[in-house]
Amino acid sequence: MNKKTLSILSYITIIGWIIAYVKSKDLTPKSDLVNYHLKQGFGIFLLSLATNIILSIVVTIVPSLYFLSYVGYAIFILWIFGIINAVNEQKKPIPVIGQLFENKFDFIN
Repeated sequence: MNKKTLSILSYITIIGWIIAYVKSKDLTPKSDLVNYHLKQGFGIFLLSLATNIILSIVVTIVPSLYFLSYVGYAIFILWIFGIINAVNEQKKPIPVIGQLFENKFDFIN
């Protein structure tokens, strides 16, 4: 797989991320682009997981706050931005939250 494919795959579910992570180890020389998108993809996955768990608990306790579930759509839109950046082969952070993940997840390098 080439670096563009691996970058895109890093956003497609956690299984796609694992495949991209394993295949990125085979690349020579190592691709900064793939590592960057692996970090961004892992970050958005963790954010969406935490948001869904928290919102499920909050909406279960206080059903009148059901409108908070629309936060999931915002995360989906940010995920789309990440895929677009990967398709264009740009090392550009996901809007609003992407900079949080740039220097995290050292195991990806």
